[in-house]
Amino acid sequence: MSRPTPDRRPLSGEGPVILRAPSDPRWLPLALERFDEVLVDHAHCEKKAAANALSMIQVYPDLPGLPAQMARLAREESAHLARVLELMAARGLTLNRDAGDPYAQGLQKAVRTSHEGRKVDRLLVAAVIEARSCERLSLLAEGLEEESLRRFYAELAQSEDGHQSLFYRLAVTAAGGDEAPVRARLEELLVLEAEVLQRIGVRAAIH
Repeated sequence: MSRPTPDRRPLSGEGPVILRAPSDPRWLPLALERFDEVLVDHAHCEKKAAANALSMIQVYPDLPGLPAQMARLAREESAHLARVLELMAARGLTLNRDAGDPYAQGLQKAVRTSHEGRKVDRLLVAAVIEARSCERLSLLAEGLEEESLRRFYAELAQSEDGHQSLFYRLAVTAAGGDEAPVRARLEELLVLEAEVLQRIGVRAAIH
């Protein structure tokens, strides 16, 4: 798969995670057509993002800066969840059982098993997921007709861009401040992410 040129703007936003491939052009029309399904999936994504932040505190409490930053992130993701649930309620939607996310599962299978490798990889996988979320939410912000929804998704996309940068910085911290191996591992995960996205196909979901 071709690599981006050095001066290419990240598909995900302004952060360090430069996605290898844009979303399939068919994704946005499908997401707009089946927006109710996407909205329910979005709620599950926000729920899992908050839970993942709290899990990071539980597993890596000694990583400098992580507990406070993950606590703030969990609070922010929970606030996003509340707002998505409000949108769902206004549309007469309810939160069904989470059927799982093949996209996230595909990335998590690549997480290394060693203690230090797992720590870096968990943070990098989170960064990659946030980067893809940023791209998808930006597309919704551009494609939705209702102005209030456009503003909402533009705001969330900006937040996700900040989150991917946060997780990347924490991964570098977890590696002892040595960015080179972290960047090399991120490149491997980004190639995998593009493959996973292609394998699961176009879905009425955030990922």
